[in-house]
Amino acid sequence: MTKFRKLNRPTGHRMSMLRTMVSQLVKHERIETTVAKAKEVRRLADNMVQLGKEGSLSAARRAGAFVRGDAVIHKLFTELAHRYKDRAGGYTRMLRTRIRVGDAAPMAYIEFIDRENELRQSKPPTPQSPPRPALDPWTRSRLSRQFAPPKEEKSSESDI
Repeated sequence: MTKFRKLNRPTGHRMSMLRTMVSQLVKHERIETTVAKAKEVRRLADNMVQLGKEGSLSAARRAGAFVRGDAVIHKLFTELAHRYKDRAGGYTRMLRTRIRVGDAAPMAYIEFIDRENELRQSKPPTPQSPPRPALDPWTRSRLSRQFAPPKEEKSSESDI
């Protein structure tokens, strides 16, 4: 199991809270929570979208074991999988919003990108550079050698 932030909670409470938050994020597509919780939810929500994009029965069972509700699973495997089919990762965005009044905890919105009513528009994808052809080891070693510049001869006669 991967390492999570402890969030001052026992393991059962922490996992239950994160499962509920991921389910609510998928259902509403935007939730407000503390920054530390949003960072953990982001990791788990991106994994759930990856399972939705995979689309196999095994992936559906793994997602069903984590998220809560059949409507959430259906949304993962239909709407979100279709929306992010061309995206390689980074399905969520975290926007810091305010400081909570009661305990001064930093709050943040976490939302899915590329949806209606976004708080901030997503950046266009960066164009990928074309892959360079592979070089054989001999050519690569010849190209990587550093040759010293020719030495300049110092004349023994000093020009004054």
